[in-house]
Parts: sequence; C-alpha cells; structure tokens
Amino acid sequence: MLSFLKVPSFLYIGGMIQELLNDKHIKPKEKTETISRMLLDGTITASELMELAKTLKDPGKATCIEALEFASQSKPELVDIKTFDFVSACLTEKAPRIKWESAKVIGNTARLHPRKLDTAIKNLLVNSEHSGTVVRWSAAFALGEILKLNLPGHKDLKEAAETICEREEKNSIKKIYLAAFKKMKA
Repeated sequence: MLSFLKVPSFLYIGGMIQELLNDKHIKPKEKTETISRMLLDGTITASELMELAKTLKDPGKATCIEALEFASQSKPELVDIKTFDFVSACLTEKAPRIKWESAKVIGNTARLHPRKLDTAIKNLLVNSEHSGTVVRWSAAFALGEILKLNLPGHKDLKEAAETICEREEKNSIKKIYLAAFKKMKA
C-alpha cells in the first residue's frame, strides 16, 4: 500500500463538507444539522471548520458559522480562542447572516473567553446600529450575555448598551438589554 497517497483526514472531511454545501438537493437546515453533528461528535473541530469557512463564499461560510452556533448551544467549549477570534472578526463581514450567526456564537461562548471580548464588543456595538433587525437582535443577545458576566471594566459597555436600548425601536430587542441589566443587578 502506498501510504504517502493517503489523504489527511481534515482534507477528506473538508471535501465532504464542501460537497454537502454544494449539493442543491439537500435543504439548508439539513446541511447545518449535519455539520453541527460533525462538530458535536468530534469528526471535525471548530478550528478546522473555521479554516474551511475562510475559503468559502458567503453562503457556505454562513452555514458553517450557523452549524457552530447550533453546536455551541449545547457544547460551548467547542469554541476555542482561535475560533472565537474568527467569529469576532466575522462581525464586520458584509453579509448579514454571517454577522448574526457570529454574534450568536459569541453570545453562547463569551463566558469562556472573558479576556478576548474587546474586539467582539467593539464589533457588536457597530452591529447594534445595523439596519437589519436580526443583526441588531443578535448583537443585543451577545452584548446581553457579555453584560450578564458583570466583568470589571465593563461600565462603559453598560452605558453604551443603555444608550442603544433608549434609541432601539423594536421592543423584542429592548427586552434583551433590559433583561441583561436586571441580571447585572441581581
């Protein structure tokens, strides 16, 4: 057997994911669920998935981040520092879906990376002014989770969030901030 012809497992898995993403017969939700299961069962790591996501166009990248978000709801420890930095940077992407899925990953995992929040906070504050309701809602979710951590030095964040809350027109978004303020006092 020619062992030098073996394909590294990551490349094989990455190829499988690319095929999955390109298959027009598979519904988007199924794609997300399949990739999420691969994360949860250890077939692929979050870092490997994000390396693959960097090479994809916006729809594929967003699906990978959505799968990470889904997996991080039940297993937030999947998101290592490198992956957290990646999704923090993705908050500046043009595609709204990438912005909102990245924000949800940050909301799910902020408590695990309290020393890596500066970039995320800066980008979430920008997204809190986005014209898209879902982007603003997701930014509010992530900022609310960060506020609930009640970390020293986040007095400016609370003040910024109060200002955002005052100007926000959607009650569903305001409620997220108000709930976070309430938890901070408790």
